[in-house]
Amino acid sequence: MKKIKNILMAAIFTFGAAAMAQESPEPKFEKEGDLIKGTFFYEDGSIKQTGTYKDGKLHGKWIAYDVDGKKQSMATYTEGNKTGKWFFWTSDKLTEVDYDNNQIAGVNTWKSDGTLADN
Repeated sequence: MKKIKNILMAAIFTFGAAAMAQESPEPKFEKEGDLIKGTFFYEDGSIKQTGTYKDGKLHGKWIAYDVDGKKQSMATYTEGNKTGKWFFWTSDKLTEVDYDNNQIAGVNTWKSDGTLADN
């Protein structure tokens, strides 16, 4: 259960804090149909996070990158609710968190050799 709480806290930090942050350079927002695409940047101008909003709520795919441009996490929102599979990459593993009705329904972690790690 502690592992799930840590993953949840990472998700909240990654997607919540960056989506609200106002750092240099300023975030860029573009209209794409009925969505607004937000792109957030590191101070050096590289992309920190991208995702879309619908009616002011997180909606669709959100992707966060580290300062070297490597994918750190990928999440899906539906009208502000966490949905589907979320992925978190580290140097030695991939963690998949399944959401159902904004609640964690399952967690799987794979080691770099492709085997399932103990959860």
